Amino acid sequence: MDTLQGDMPALDSLLANNIPNDKEISALTLISYAGTPFFEVKTSDSIYKIPVNPNTKLKTSPDYKEIENYAQRWCQAEIVKVDTLRELEQWIPFGHLRKDFPIYKFYFGDEGKSQLYISSVSGDALQFTDKDSRFWAWLGAIPHWVYFTSLRQNSQQWMDVVIWLSGIGSVMCVAGLILGIRSYIKEYRRKKKMSSPYRKFAYKWHHILGFLFGIFVFTFVFSGMMSLAKVPGWMVKVHNPSAEKKLYSKQKIETNTYTFDYRHLFEKYHGQIKSVEWSSFGQKPVYKVVINDRLQTIDASDTSVINMQLDEATIKSRISLLHKEPAVISLMDEYDNYYVGLTDHLPLPVYKVQVEDADNSTYYINPKNGNTRYFNNNTKVRRWSYQALHSFKFKFLAERPVLWNIVMWTTMIGGTLVSLTGVWLGFRYIKRKIKRLKKYICSKKKNNTNICQ
Repeated sequence: MDTLQGDMPALDSLLANNIPNDKEISALTLISYAGTPFFEVKTSDSIYKIPVNPNTKLKTSPDYKEIENYAQRWCQAEIVKVDTLRELEQWIPFGHLRKDFPIYKFYFGDEGKSQLYISSVSGDALQFTDKDSRFWAWLGAIPHWVYFTSLRQNSQQWMDVVIWLSGIGSVMCVAGLILGIRSYIKEYRRKKKMSSPYRKFAYKWHHILGFLFGIFVFTFVFSGMMSLAKVPGWMVKVHNPSAEKKLYSKQKIETNTYTFDYRHLFEKYHGQIKSVEWSSFGQKPVYKVVINDRLQTIDASDTSVINMQLDEATIKSRISLLHKEPAVISLMDEYDNYYVGLTDHLPLPVYKVQVEDADNSTYYINPKNGNTRYFNNNTKVRRWSYQALHSFKFKFLAERPVLWNIVMWTTMIGGTLVSLTGVWLGFRYIKRKIKRLKKYICSKKKNNTNICQ
């Protein structure tokens, strides 16, 4: 993203000269591309790109030389080869990237065998890999998320496959747990001793490990399914589905409500600003400004450069637009079971808003930027069935990171051993079945020497 340079125009006159009066603005951003700053204005049916300097011609896409220069900034080594891709690959498997075709794939001559994918349309980097990251991806992310190119490029098909696989896996885990517990009970009744009835190494240890870690294998597989599936409404009803839609829906931009002139930002942060976005929190206008690669939220209702700092009255006003029911607002300076900073480092303090409605709506609002997380009864159940079960993301362990690491590593290693012994037993079972089938065929067709050899 280029730094914004040059004198900025008065916004109202620029919009009046370029946007029809009957158009409501839903998004407004000031950015720079190829050294040319411009406003991107979105309405309900159109996108307008207006150069800051009306005499400047706005480039719609970069040329190859610009892309090559940009690619060179990613790696100190020389570029040894460039491919022009018109099909998705393993490291760019997402269907939405087709809009970036052709995609340039740069190969670098460094020891890490780095590779970079860049869109020919936007000039943006889409993916950067080296041999180490590719190796670990094959062991981790790719099998974990079933990220195979032919499957992942179709999002709905990929979701269906993951849900069905994890659903079947959940049933298998439950069946294994029932059979494993049943075997222990039968052995205890027979010998009055809690021990595995199996003597062969693989059988015995699959049984023991399954008894100890099987429940965690089940919760991991089941929660993997819930990462893509929603909790059905017939299980946990959502009484006010419009609340979440209203919360995240874009409000129209009314530039006359922005008391603070955006041009003063360039006086304070000269040569540091990369983008300015007109936004709001409820009825409070704000600027979201990228300054030296850091996003800051500036209060546009004041006459000077002030970082946004929401107070309780502003929060109350915002919630009143979403709910008519009474609400309790408190400033929360520690995590709870739904706002948990473990691996994603969620900021504190935040305002916690609990609405007394049928959905038990709860909001967590960052006073410094207005970022909001919303939960109702349905999404709270989904959070327990996905994040809490999948990565033990709840308050008790979040406050004890050392214990969280111990629990995670223990259950992951135990679950891996259960899976490996199960795969081995499955392989041996299939091998025996094939051998018996072969014997049966040979006994029926004694003159068939090929299959019986």
